[in-house]
Amino acid sequence: MSQKSDELKIYWKKIKYAFPILDNTLPTECTDQEYEEITQIIVGLGIQVKIRDLVLVHVEKYLRVYVAPSFWSKFTKVYQIKSEDIKAFQLFKSAVNDLYDSVNQFSDMLRRLKHLNNECCDNRPIFGEKDVILGFKQLLRATLLSQLPTTYHIIINHFYELSFNVFDNMKSSDMDEDICLGCWNEYSDCNCAYIVKVFYDTNMKLVELQLLERLAGQVLTNFIQKKIEVHIRKICTGAFDVSHMSHLEDWLDTTVMTWLTRIYSAGSSKAPPSIKYAITKFKQKLSFFLYQTYTKLRIDQLFNIIIEYPDSQPAIDDIKTCLESTNLCPLLCKKLQTALETRLLHPGVNTPDILTAYISTIRALRHLDPSGIILETVTKPVRSYLRNREDTVRSVVSSLTEEGTGSELAEELAKFAAENDEDNEKEEAWDDWYPDPVDADPRRTQGRKGSDIISMLVNVYGSKELFVNEYRTLLADRLLAQGDINTEKEIRYLELLKLRFGESQLHFCEVMLKDISDSKRINALISQDKNFAEMNAKFSSNAMILSAQFWPPFKDESLELPEEIKQHLAEYTKAYEALKGNRTLSWKPHLGNVNIEIEIGEKKLDLTVSPFNATLIMHFQNKPEWLLEELHDIMKVPMTVLRRKITYWQSLGLITEKSADYYVLVDGSEANKANVPSNQVQEMICEDEETESVMASAHDQREGELQVFWSYIVGMLTNLDSLPLERIHQMLKMFASQAPGTECSLNELRQFLDTKVRTHQLVLQGGMYKLPKL
Repeated sequence: MSQKSDELKIYWKKIKYAFPILDNTLPTECTDQEYEEITQIIVGLGIQVKIRDLVLVHVEKYLRVYVAPSFWSKFTKVYQIKSEDIKAFQLFKSAVNDLYDSVNQFSDMLRRLKHLNNECCDNRPIFGEKDVILGFKQLLRATLLSQLPTTYHIIINHFYELSFNVFDNMKSSDMDEDICLGCWNEYSDCNCAYIVKVFYDTNMKLVELQLLERLAGQVLTNFIQKKIEVHIRKICTGAFDVSHMSHLEDWLDTTVMTWLTRIYSAGSSKAPPSIKYAITKFKQKLSFFLYQTYTKLRIDQLFNIIIEYPDSQPAIDDIKTCLESTNLCPLLCKKLQTALETRLLHPGVNTPDILTAYISTIRALRHLDPSGIILETVTKPVRSYLRNREDTVRSVVSSLTEEGTGSELAEELAKFAAENDEDNEKEEAWDDWYPDPVDADPRRTQGRKGSDIISMLVNVYGSKELFVNEYRTLLADRLLAQGDINTEKEIRYLELLKLRFGESQLHFCEVMLKDISDSKRINALISQDKNFAEMNAKFSSNAMILSAQFWPPFKDESLELPEEIKQHLAEYTKAYEALKGNRTLSWKPHLGNVNIEIEIGEKKLDLTVSPFNATLIMHFQNKPEWLLEELHDIMKVPMTVLRRKITYWQSLGLITEKSADYYVLVDGSEANKANVPSNQVQEMICEDEETESVMASAHDQREGELQVFWSYIVGMLTNLDSLPLERIHQMLKMFASQAPGTECSLNELRQFLDTKVRTHQLVLQGGMYKLPKL
């Protein structure tokens, strides 16, 4: 028994001589012949599997106790290391070199273990690998990663950051600088060549140990993504008139991917077949990240990009390209909608500015997304906000008929007329068709197709009649305000609008323009009447004769003109009646302009003022002092209006308020002292011009139009006793006037009838309207 025990001890000693790791040591001088003898002993004892497993246990222990702690010890206390400091670079290089040397010490033992496993253990897998060397590397990775410190990425990041900076600046280094842009040293102490050599050598060792991806893969990914973000912000912030995608793609390919390829290829610029597929997949991921990062940056800037469109079209093209490769369309819609609401849709922004931004948004988003999905989604709050602004329609109509640059709607109107002549060509442009995205609402597809900017603005209200009616009011204001009316220009705009809105809608406006030309002709004929000229030699007049049924209603304002003016207008009416036979004139004394010449002391003024101000100063010609109440009695004008209007003459220094509501004409000497410079007089004249519309407001007009229906409603309910809302609405349709805007919607009629109920002119019982019983 003792002899057998001694033999086993001898065998065990020989086995440890072949596998010194069993004694926790690595060096060995065992020859191949000695190893063959030891192998025979192991096989003869039938313990080959046990020896193999025992060796692996001791290998794992050695790696865990000695190798891994030694490797990670160089990764501690690294927070104070700066990015340009080479210390971190040296630490990582040293750690990898020491690890590589330690692993090489296992090479002979691993070769013997491989022989033992292949020859005597039926090639059983080791840690999931059939090859012993691969199994050992798997064990090495697992052991190292099991002791991974939380700060491991700092040194690795420094290592790759310094090497990337050297690589990125190798071709662009400026020798005029004192500092090398690659290693941040003076050119006399440049370390770039050393850094490149160490970088390639270190990566080659990591690749050989199969540690590069596991140890540095995520750090590399994060680092490259950060570099992409920094590079995009560096070249793209604030620049919208240049496309950057081709440059970014070229930079990714020639700089980032070439650098990555050299990492995995031990310095070669061409990837070997074994990693070519992995490099290609990594490039796809980085390309997606590049598109995504660039798109997010442009989405944050999209409001400014839209405002600058079409100058910013290159940026829109870039976003369009990126959206095809990313899934950021919902983010774009959400952020742009928020930007529009916070920066545009509030009382501090004028309606014309909102409309300008809205038009620019339509144009830019149509270029970005021809299907119209983004436009429809983003501009919904804008349409809702414009619908609730009182001056939206007037601003749109004003912009439609403005001259000069900057009037985008006028340009759209002219463009529509030009495109109207090319309809046949458009019908054949099938290759310009774009399919809807998969998330499009099929119920709204037809509404998006062929909808121009003017149509979108009209659709904010859903009625082109409202726009035509507002144009009619605006045209009336313009015709009444102009001294010398350019009818040719107005006719040109009218013809453009007729192409857009139809002949019948604008017939009233044609009559209005015809009234202007007829008025010029009638004025010329009456001025040639000798009897009228002799009786009215004191001053001349020109009348604008309007067809009342075709013009919008005027504001109800009262003004009693001086007697001599009334007499002059009466004579003009007689001359008109003699000329026209069975027609007469109904004067609007508060409308028009009056050219007057004022002499007071040495002061002389030639002014163009409103009939109201002319009447006011004429009364002071006959009587130099007036109480406000006296002026109210003689002019038939509310005292509040009088008090506001008289300030015009006070500002010119011709009238002064001696006491409360007691006004006195300034005498000649005082008027001379109050000389007003000519430029200031001109300013006062501008202040006298009517800035408010002389036409009735849209609300007042609508009230008047609905009031026309009241007599019909009373007649219906008198004959039929009671009717529901829908029945009243159907019957009114048969009596609707052909004038623009007199159609009444069901909701509008409900509001009108409810108002009558509140004023006790109607009774509502069980959904039926009836007249109250007397």
